[in-house]
Amino acid sequence: MRLALLADLHANLAAVEACLAHAAARGAEGHAFLGDLVGYGPEPAEVLELVAAHAARGAVVVGGNHDAAVVDGRTETMDPAAAEAVAWTRARLPEPARRFLAELPLVARREGALFVHASADAPRAWTYVSDPLRAAQSLAAAEATWVFCGHVHVPALYHLTAAGRAAHFAPVPGVAVPVPPHRRWLAVVGSAGQPRDGNPAACYALFDAAAGTLTFHRVPYDVRGAAARVRAAGLPERLARRLEHGK
Repeated sequence: MRLALLADLHANLAAVEACLAHAAARGAEGHAFLGDLVGYGPEPAEVLELVAAHAARGAVVVGGNHDAAVVDGRTETMDPAAAEAVAWTRARLPEPARRFLAELPLVARREGALFVHASADAPRAWTYVSDPLRAAQSLAAAEATWVFCGHVHVPALYHLTAAGRAAHFAPVPGVAVPVPPHRRWLAVVGSAGQPRDGNPAACYALFDAAAGTLTFHRVPYDVRGAAARVRAAGLPERLARRLEHGK
């Protein structure tokens, strides 16, 4: 099965739709959504409707820290722009959409793979897997061949060495990377809705289980239009500029 992996959608419908269309053109047969479906962006209800439709067809969906904050209203660890976006989202989401977020698991497993928004060793702590040490900790806790996560907003791939350390690999967009099952792998798939690596193109990854490969993709979309909708919604200006500059 070819599995499209999307994380950090952040209520950016145009970016999510662009990634899904790109994945469909490359034969995606399944989907996994790795949390932070909402927050920052102006289209939370639309994105949740799209994700819920995929979930009804068998997609994996796990929750992220922005999803949890929208449910419980706790934003004390967030910066002011993120907290304002959470409050904005809470005021506009209908009850069924809130219930969908509230019922999301933090971890899911399927056929040798573990899906989580942040780190598998403490999913609710929202630890950023941003270096080899944290990648090794997540891999040690996961007890899975492949760990797929988000949260960091910058794509990265790690594998566990014979010495028990995690080695970092910076993926090249569009180039399939062998991820055979005799090793253990952790992929940060990047952000579909709010990239932060200086490239505003949407980001996702395609896992081909039969071929044992993982391909990270960048997908251009109407970034200016998305930023304009952030401004029109009255969300913080910083969030629009972040979309435009990809950081």
